[in-house]
Amino acid sequence: MDADAAPTRSIAAPFRAAWTAGRHALSRAARLALDIALPTQCVSCREPVDGEGVCASCWARLSFIERPYCPRLGIPFVYDPGPDMLSMEAIASPPAYQRARAAVRYDDVARTLVHALKYQDRTDLAPAMGRWMARAGGELLAGADMLVPVPLHWRRAWRRRYNQSGALAQIIGRQSGVRARAEVLRRVRATEQQIGLSRAQRATNVQGAFQVSPDRQAEIQGRRIVLIDDVLTSGATLDACARVLLRAKAAQVDVLVFARVVESGPRPI
Repeated sequence: MDADAAPTRSIAAPFRAAWTAGRHALSRAARLALDIALPTQCVSCREPVDGEGVCASCWARLSFIERPYCPRLGIPFVYDPGPDMLSMEAIASPPAYQRARAAVRYDDVARTLVHALKYQDRTDLAPAMGRWMARAGGELLAGADMLVPVPLHWRRAWRRRYNQSGALAQIIGRQSGVRARAEVLRRVRATEQQIGLSRAQRATNVQGAFQVSPDRQAEIQGRRIVLIDDVLTSGATLDACARVLLRAKAAQVDVLVFARVVESGPRPI
């Protein structure tokens, strides 16, 4: 019976490969035809744009995070307090992860980009967003062994059809040469949306929600890991992920996100 099945598989394999290649080619052709018929619009202001999906005017309105910032949390300072000065947040409530970096502040344009990538199937935005993240997280990526995107629960992943953090991790991996490992971390418990929850409620919401895949435990021991996500608000989700990885003997966990919420007012102590 096995001898009969082997030729069938060998014959069927080229047909499956040809069918897959043809389907992908048709998909690319359809996308190209749509781009020609309907020029790309800026995701923020809906003006026609060539390329990245963000017009020059909206790109200029993105608030990129540059130094000076807290060396631990990456929170921008309004003035330079001197080398190695930590923010109040880093001193009062240090997270499990070692360092956090973000490309931009979570303002109106950044919010539109994140929501379009996350909820509107605008995966074409991931390359630009990932490149900006790779630039912002250069010092983290230089010493990293792997990138681990924050996972979705399987039910949410099925509804969305893709994980935006995984899409960003793939772009950052290509930019930095650090391999993305989406299979390392799993979300084993469905959680509520974090929107509208207090800091304490966010922490409770994600408690026990993540787990290192049992067959990946050995791969992360002694490794320096960079967690990838789209937005850092309270940091509860990323902190929960970092704690799980550190319990599994990761040497260090850093965080790289596209945007972070920055409260107004003086930052250093």
